[in-house]
Order: sequence, then C-alpha cells, then structure tokens
Amino acid sequence: MVWLRRTTHYLFIVVVAVNSTLLTINAGDYIFYTDWAWTSFVVFSISQSTMLVVGAIYYMLFTGVPGTATYYATIMTIYTWVAKGAWFALGYPYDFVVTPVWIPSAMLLDLTYWATRRNKHAAIIIGGTLVGLSLPIFNMINLLLVRDPLELAFKYPRPTLPPYMTPIEPQVGKFYNSPVALGSGAAAVLSVPIAALGAKLNTWTYRWMAA
Repeated sequence: MVWLRRTTHYLFIVVVAVNSTLLTINAGDYIFYTDWAWTSFVVFSISQSTMLVVGAIYYMLFTGVPGTATYYATIMTIYTWVAKGAWFALGYPYDFVVTPVWIPSAMLLDLTYWATRRNKHAAIIIGGTLVGLSLPIFNMINLLLVRDPLELAFKYPRPTLPPYMTPIEPQVGKFYNSPVALGSGAAAVLSVPIAALGAKLNTWTYRWMAA
C-alpha cells in the first residue's frame, strides 16, 4: 500500500500546483492589476496566500524535509511561466500575465519549519502567518515593476471577459488607503486555518490509505 499512498500524495501535489496556475490566470493576476486595479488586490492576496500555504505545508509535512515548500512554490512558478508562453503565442505581450512571487513566502515557511526543529504546529501558526504577511508585499513590488497596466488592459482586452467587465479607471483610495496592509492582514489571519487544513489533509490521506 505504500506505493498507493505515495501516488495519492503526488497526485494531490500536481493537482494543486496546476490549479494554482489556473487561479492566477483566470481569477486573479491579470484582472486584478488591470481591470480593477487595487480594488481586488486584497482578494488576490488572500487567494494566492491560502492557495500557496495549503499545498506547500501538505507537501512539506509529507516529506518532512525543510525546503520542500520552496520546491513546491517553484513548481507553481514554472507552470505559470509556461502558461505565460501560451498567451504570448496567441499574440499577447509577455507581461500580459504577471507571475506572482510565491517563492520567498514559501522560503519563510521552510525556515519556520527548520528553525522550530520540524514542529508542525509552529509551521502552521508562525509559518502560515508569515506567508500571509509577506506575499502581498512581494507581489506589490512585483507589480510596480510592470509597465502601465491600464495600457495593457485597453490595448489587449482579455478575450474571455464578458462585456460588463470591460476595463475601468482605478479607484485608488476609494475603499481603503493601503491595499497591501489590508491584504497582508487578512491573508495572515486566513492562512493559518488553511495551513492547518493542509496539515490535516496530510493526516487524512495517511489514515485513508492505511484503512
């Protein structure tokens, strides 16, 4: 049964990594930083932080090796860059989809697991908090390096957008003054229970395969 258990784990890892790429392209990155500007940055921060932490901690606890979370984030990054190439082949600019910065946050999760001598609960609480706090900051720095997003939005409209979701001018500061602070705070709070879910999924998988 060992081979079946390992196959189940690796299949879960691949599925989550692929879904992370789809979430980035379909529900977050391009739309949030072009069409809706910073208004959706908080939602994007939460989705990316929780998505990273659930798969990373699952994979890390499965292997028990610090550094596995970074490896997982690297897989997500590579998948997204491949998807960027697909958009580029369709005639869109290469920065039409901006790849989120997952790796530094995953490194913090690995560092927490290593520094606490592989303490699962510390990884969930401290590591999950660090992922939620850091990812919006890294992503905002990443976006500031991209050329004018509104120019891309109007010049290269997303083909899958319905007519009522055409690009609009950003309403910066209308709802809140600091999307990074709000995104980091909300993501830090929500990443902890999602990290616990990832750890629990690891336990459930072992119990299911042992039954």
